[in-house]
Amino acid sequence: MQFKYPELLWALLLLVIPIIIHLFQLRRFKKTAFTNVKLLKKVVSESRKSSTLKKWLLLFARLGLITSLVLAFAQPFTADAIALQKKEHVFYLDNSFSMQAKAQGSTLLQNTIQDFIKNVPEGEIFTLFTNDNVFRDVEIQDIKNDLLQLPISSNQLTLEEILLTTETYFKKDAGSSQQTVILSDFQKRMGEIPSDTIQNTTIHFIKPVFGAVTNVAIDSIYLGAIENSIIELTAELSANEHLETTAVSLYNDDKLIAKTAAKFNENKKATVNFSIPANEAILGKIVLSDNGLSYDNQFYFNLDTPEKIKVLTIGDTDSSYLSRIFTPEDFDFSSVSLKQLNYGTIGDYNLIVLNELEAIPAGLSTALQSFTDNGGHITLIPAVTIDLNSYNQLASAYFKTRYTTNTPQEIAVAKVMFDHPLFVNVFEKSVTNFQYPNVKSHYSVSTTASSALQLQNNAPFLFGRDNAYFFTASLSELNSNFKNSPLIVPSFYNMGRNSLKLPTLYSILGDATTIEIPVSLAKDNILKLVRENQEFIPQQKLLPKKVQLSFKENPTADGIYQIQNNGSTLQNMSFNHNRKESDLSYSNLQDIPEERLHQSVALFFEKSQRANHISEFWKWFVILALLFVILETIFQRLFK
Repeated sequence: MQFKYPELLWALLLLVIPIIIHLFQLRRFKKTAFTNVKLLKKVVSESRKSSTLKKWLLLFARLGLITSLVLAFAQPFTADAIALQKKEHVFYLDNSFSMQAKAQGSTLLQNTIQDFIKNVPEGEIFTLFTNDNVFRDVEIQDIKNDLLQLPISSNQLTLEEILLTTETYFKKDAGSSQQTVILSDFQKRMGEIPSDTIQNTTIHFIKPVFGAVTNVAIDSIYLGAIENSIIELTAELSANEHLETTAVSLYNDDKLIAKTAAKFNENKKATVNFSIPANEAILGKIVLSDNGLSYDNQFYFNLDTPEKIKVLTIGDTDSSYLSRIFTPEDFDFSSVSLKQLNYGTIGDYNLIVLNELEAIPAGLSTALQSFTDNGGHITLIPAVTIDLNSYNQLASAYFKTRYTTNTPQEIAVAKVMFDHPLFVNVFEKSVTNFQYPNVKSHYSVSTTASSALQLQNNAPFLFGRDNAYFFTASLSELNSNFKNSPLIVPSFYNMGRNSLKLPTLYSILGDATTIEIPVSLAKDNILKLVRENQEFIPQQKLLPKKVQLSFKENPTADGIYQIQNNGSTLQNMSFNHNRKESDLSYSNLQDIPEERLHQSVALFFEKSQRANHISEFWKWFVILALLFVILETIFQRLFK
């Protein structure tokens, strides 16, 4: 038993007073002569016995009265140790896309919020955080409206991140009971629950009850080849349950232009194809309808009239093979001899190819270095015989590259670095069975750049990254059959495509994305991204002939955005949410003790209140004091 005011127990010393009165309350008897002494002695004896009993009973009643009153004012109680500690709760509320699952006529998130608002005790101060919001040291009335309007988030914290975050929100009060409460559906992508977390008695898990959810998602789209001015658009779908078909619609802005049915195979996958006009601007949206998650039921893309990439080849060597790679549909290809080159026009191009020059003039080296500093790209193809000094004057500015000796040895180009940025997404798998080209002579080089293609002796054949690429051998037919190799097309084509980062068919929100807009801006002008009532300024780098835009944290909403300059739309850009949460698989919580696994917020607080229950006894001691008063009255009347 414990006492709320233990200092009042000192009043029990008052029990000494009735004891002293009892010990010193002595009666003096007078001697009186009487004839019948025997009868008198008997009466006196009985009277003394009755008086002594009365005194002891009165002493007992008075001691009990004082003791009961003192204990009542000290307020005794019993409770568990945790009930006496100061409570501190930090709640994590999962508002990720998977919480859009339907449950009891509403979404899982809405039901959880309503349950939370209804059952949090009034006046309790707590901290609550979501995937992108924090409410610190608040009462439920302070954030009620914010919770009712809480948006779905594309973020999803892992369990490890959640537990690390809660530690930062707890106060460092010694002796306080710190409780972490996680409200989520516990998708597997949050990570498995570590064993030490399962055993931690201060962490509680609330997983609302909901039935099986059937969800269909549009995973990705891609374009096929152009035939007769028509291009085929393919959309890939997936489901978490076995389905037969589902309707899929294609919109151009708000106009429905096609509708079809997706048929799912045994792997719960489906593919649908749409035919759309090539070289026509389309603000596309593919839409389906299902009863699962809503965020993955639409997929945005856009086809703008593409800006052609400007490529210039400098040299007297035949460059017809390059003109067949840099086709008019995507590129504006030009070729010029070194003597006819106008240095002032170099900045007008995106990619410059030095095609087997025997020597590189110092002025050209300087102009090319300035060109790449301003965002341009270069590719260097050496001649069979070169002036090493002039080559190294240019090459040394990139990756500390130096051309050294010429090796007249026939050797095969035998290794493709499939993870090199130049060949990412080019090959479906690591191909090893096609015929590699060879060279009759090549130059040895020293460089810090990574190789894209290697010779059989592991020496680089094509190396570089970002805005500069270098070959180590001449590509003339007298020295190499590389022009006839299937490797030549993706090599040069990707060099050209990378020289101006045009918007792709779509981008994924949250992924680092960079594009370049071929526009010259005035000094104080900036580009904006605009969609309906939303507008923001992306991170941008101003270059002489283009503007480089970078995206990661913004935007946060999917859709088609316009890139505008002073209110004029330059082109469009589409963003879609990542589809990771479309996989509705959940963690197994069976190992978590029953007292820390709850099906609702109401059950959590009910268990918490039982654990925090305090039994008070002061009322019983007041009743006992009244009983002793009654007993004393009875004793006074009973014994005369």
